[in-house]
Amino acid sequence: MDFDAVLLPPRRAASIAAGLWPDRTINDELDASVAAFPDKIALTAMRAENGEVRRFTYRELAALADRVAVGLSRLGVGRNDVVAMQLPNWWQFTVVYLACARIGAVINPLMPIFRERELSFMLGHGEAKVLIVPKTFRGFDHEAMARGLQPNLPALKRIVVIDSDGPDSFEALLTAQAWEKEPDAADILTRSRPGPDDITMLMYTSGTTGEPKGVMHSTNTVMANLVQYARRLRLDHDDVVLMASPMAHQTGAAYGMMLPILLHGRSVILDKWEPAKAVELIRAEGATFTMASTPFLTDLTKTVQELGLPVPTLRSFLCSGAPIPGPLVEQARKVLGTKIVSAWGMTEIGVITMIDLDDDDERAYSTDGKVIDGAEIRIVDEAGEELPRGEVGRLVVRTCSAFGGYLKRPQWNNVDAEGWLDSGDVAKMDEQGYIRISGRNKDVIIRGGENIPVFEIESLLYRHPAVEQVAIVAYPDERLGERCCAVIAPKAGQTIDFASMVDFLKAQKVAMQYIPERLIVRETMPSTATGKIQKFKLRELLREELSLPQR
Repeated sequence: MDFDAVLLPPRRAASIAAGLWPDRTINDELDASVAAFPDKIALTAMRAENGEVRRFTYRELAALADRVAVGLSRLGVGRNDVVAMQLPNWWQFTVVYLACARIGAVINPLMPIFRERELSFMLGHGEAKVLIVPKTFRGFDHEAMARGLQPNLPALKRIVVIDSDGPDSFEALLTAQAWEKEPDAADILTRSRPGPDDITMLMYTSGTTGEPKGVMHSTNTVMANLVQYARRLRLDHDDVVLMASPMAHQTGAAYGMMLPILLHGRSVILDKWEPAKAVELIRAEGATFTMASTPFLTDLTKTVQELGLPVPTLRSFLCSGAPIPGPLVEQARKVLGTKIVSAWGMTEIGVITMIDLDDDDERAYSTDGKVIDGAEIRIVDEAGEELPRGEVGRLVVRTCSAFGGYLKRPQWNNVDAEGWLDSGDVAKMDEQGYIRISGRNKDVIIRGGENIPVFEIESLLYRHPAVEQVAIVAYPDERLGERCCAVIAPKAGQTIDFASMVDFLKAQKVAMQYIPERLIVRETMPSTATGKIQKFKLRELLREELSLPQR
């Protein structure tokens, strides 16, 4: 695979000169952690379903990464080959990432909620050579789905299955044999290690283009963000990072997996969000920090209050993805005793605005923070001219942590000659430099921290024989931030109801989280003179409909 990361070379000299790119890899950081703290617990992983807990010291983690790295090389994985993982937050996720880093392979994390439609595109576009899946998770047969996809994916040579007893099991292929002791192991583990500018992570994000976009990151781009992120939050080697957000998202991968290694700290991961299990882990492992979307904070606060089990070690909770309600911040501070930090970011750049730990709590629910070191933000008008403080406009970003570009789609990179990325968000900035996201100029809905591919779902619904016009719009939800509503104008003489819409999308193998949760049927759509559907009017209509019962 050739990675067309065209946005990296022009930034290298200035980023190094300014000290903004660490110019180190995750291999350097893991090796340093082993040297400094060989017997310190590096990773604790819990499976919520059975309460199973696995712990690894830094020495054990590095040794297992070496074993799996050589095992992957025996499967034909080499430099720049893509290893896709559709895994929950299991210890194997971390080990595979570190193993790929040893041999110069690129990880492609895929959300466990994805089904055939999403996976067939991502695996094909990314040319994944190996796909690692659980045999089952949450009652779904991932192995069967993967094997059904493989015949139409010529680049996909092997499927590796966790918790299987077959010949393609993770255990049989990668961990049962002491691969790291083979005569050629040392050469395999050193000859192809990536440099800090090589692409090491490929993550897909939904947008308005009609297909997921493959975000390419190097270690330098991710580490540049992690260094400033940790500095703003005052995190160090004594911190224990709880991660229950999916590691297949940048939130989990960067801040739950990579950050603790950079800090020489400790990662605690939970595979399914069960608030009571999270409380148990925080108390047992002494978690000091976590990052997640607002629903996690809501659930954790409620559960701690109901159980009467305090979490005194949890010093800070960073929330992003949706505004945090003021009453929730106040309640969380009272119940958890935890500093709530609001933030904003994107897969393409990481988190680049957040409030300070010393800020008043009011900042957490009235702003999305101020820019961290190594990044710049501007609020501009449609002509690109900077607007006065307090005025709403397009949010553009220039940062050392910006991605290398979209895989095979450089025309979508949306970065100008001076390095400014159009975030697609609309915001305003106050006199102190704090921003507030006030909307989006791109058609994206964020449900519980998950971007909904609006264009793709609309395109699918247009294939329904009863649909003349369709638009998907957001409506507010106290827990998830936003949910999706489909507004449909049926063809003459045709009808459609909520159940038939859901069944149609399920038949298209769409992830359940992407299926609209409401349906409004109208004879006609509000449109401009040129025929463009006016979604703002549909959102107004939906506000009126919110008093109706959920369908």
